[in-house]
Amino acid sequence: MIDRTDFYEAKLTYETDSSDVHAAIKAGENLVVIDVRSDEAWAQGRVAGAVHMHYSEIASRAPREIPADTDVVVYCWSPGCNAGAKGALEFARLGYRVREMIGGFEYWVREGYAVEDADGVHHRPVDPLTGIARIRTRA
Repeated sequence: MIDRTDFYEAKLTYETDSSDVHAAIKAGENLVVIDVRSDEAWAQGRVAGAVHMHYSEIASRAPREIPADTDVVVYCWSPGCNAGAKGALEFARLGYRVREMIGGFEYWVREGYAVEDADGVHHRPVDPLTGIARIRTRA
C-alpha cells in the first residue's frame, strides 16, 4: 500500500493549478506553458504567452522547439478534458519535467488571469466561485 504522504507528494510533482502557474510566470521561472488543444480552441483564446502544440505533435516538435531543461506545464479545456494528460505523457516520454495544469483553460479564465486571442490580451471578470475577486495587478 502506498503511503498517503508519498501519494500527495507525487501528485504535486505531476500536477499544478492556474494560481501556481500564474505565480511562476510572474516570478520569471524557466517555464513554458503548452496549450495542447485544437487549432479552433486555440483561436478562441489561450493562456497569454502559451505555446500551441497539439498533443499529437509533441513527439516531433518539442525536441526542436523546447530546451530539454525547461519545465513544462500543459493544459487543455477543463477538468472534463484528458488532452492535458495525453500531452503530459508525451512530454514525459521525451524526458521533460512536465506537470498538468488541473482545471485547464476554464479555471485559468475563471480566476481572471490574462487570456490572449487575435484581438490581444484580455482579463475576464473573476468568477467568485473559483477565485478571489479583488483589485490586483495581473500579468
